[in-house]
Amino acid sequence: MYEILLVLFLLVALALIGLVMIQQGKGAGMGASFGSGASNTVFGATGSGNFLTRSTAICATLFFVISLLLGNLTTKQTKQNDVEQDLSAPAFEVVIPDADVPSAPVSPDSDVPN
Repeated sequence: MYEILLVLFLLVALALIGLVMIQQGKGAGMGASFGSGASNTVFGATGSGNFLTRSTAICATLFFVISLLLGNLTTKQTKQNDVEQDLSAPAFEVVIPDADVPSAPVSPDSDVPN
């Protein structure tokens, strides 16, 4: 479920970026009114604004809803305890037997403690 939502989130984000990049700004028609070019009327005079605006609103709503769902699913996941996170006890203890170490006689006037 989480992976499907993550892929859907990525696709909606890319669609939202594409829709925002396709749209023209508010001042894009100013050049056509002064005679420097023809206005683009592929979808009609106001059809492109309404279609692209509604598509962008739908993608933005899906983006926020999927974001909330992914955040909710992420907070409910439990993590396994790692050895590095529990620092109260050592992970392992190395025991060296004393039988292999030869003992040297210590003189009574030595500065080395026993």
